[in-house]
Amino acid sequence: MLGFGKKKKVLVDDQKLYVPVNGKVVNLSTVSDPVFAQKMMGEGFAVEPEDKLVVAPVSGEVTVLQPHAVGFKRADGLEVLLHMGIDTVSMNGKPFKLFVKVGDIVSGGDKIAEVDWSKIKQAGFPLTTMVLITNSKDLLDDFSVDYGNCDHGESIGWAKSK
Repeated sequence: MLGFGKKKKVLVDDQKLYVPVNGKVVNLSTVSDPVFAQKMMGEGFAVEPEDKLVVAPVSGEVTVLQPHAVGFKRADGLEVLLHMGIDTVSMNGKPFKLFVKVGDIVSGGDKIAEVDWSKIKQAGFPLTTMVLITNSKDLLDDFSVDYGNCDHGESIGWAKSK
């Protein structure tokens, strides 16, 4: 068989976290939205973006797709949400161009979207982009991130499940 129709498999051993956009990686507690800053949606990190290209922050299956957010499920069960900008849900998808669909298997660093950050800035919304482990309370065992300036696709830490 030639392998047509076979799904790419999620990498079981990839516990790395990848920078989704070029920019400065910051602690989640510094984000202007209290829902994110107080980790109500889970442990994670944020990036102040400097480029339109957005890549997968983890290896896994795309499970949620909104114009402003993409959800992933890793092989170990950790669920990760990439949220592009703050309050951008109200923009009805206008500054976002997605290149994935639900069910796609991606590797950390794969291209998943492009964002016109200037439109978000003109609308008066923060550009801050969050990577959140939404099932942290149930499955996250250990988490580490290196903060500072980074390039998209760069491995900056890891998250280990229980």
